Amino acid sequence: MIEENVILVDENDMPIGHMPKLEAHEKGVLHRAFSVFVFNDNNELMLQQRALSKYHTPGLWTNTCCSHQRDGESNIEAGRRRLQEEMGFVTALEETFSFIYKSPFENGLTEHEYDHILIGYYNGEPNINPDEVADWKWMTLEAVKEDIKAHPEAYTSWFKIIFDKFYHHINVSNE
Repeated sequence: MIEENVILVDENDMPIGHMPKLEAHEKGVLHRAFSVFVFNDNNELMLQQRALSKYHTPGLWTNTCCSHQRDGESNIEAGRRRLQEEMGFVTALEETFSFIYKSPFENGLTEHEYDHILIGYYNGEPNINPDEVADWKWMTLEAVKEDIKAHPEAYTSWFKIIFDKFYHHINVSNE
């Protein structure tokens, strides 16, 4: 399988080149990414547990799906593609906000991403890809917040960073 390239960006999300995904994570260079958060009609968030075969953070819980845009692909197109590849369904997505974060892992890799947050709504059950996802569940934002506080080791580092910002964003938008 050919490794995918990520889009290297500057701090204004302007493309400055390409690099193989693993190399970008080894070097910790800033690259474009997206994170999808899917809710149901009960305002519960669909979480996924990363497959145990993942090369970093296997078995940890995280947002509905996340990945990297391909060259020429919009954030929404990338989110819909990856939602289908990982979770087995597609829904309309809306881009809400973006931010930069950097998170080193114990295995020496580093996520350094300009992350675009996408939100969608779906009420069905996913048809998960077992190469990508070990399990899934619906949780309210309040339950996620409490569980992260009680079991931070069970969640990916980027999800904890994003969720903190995301939770505030959701509360602000609902006031």
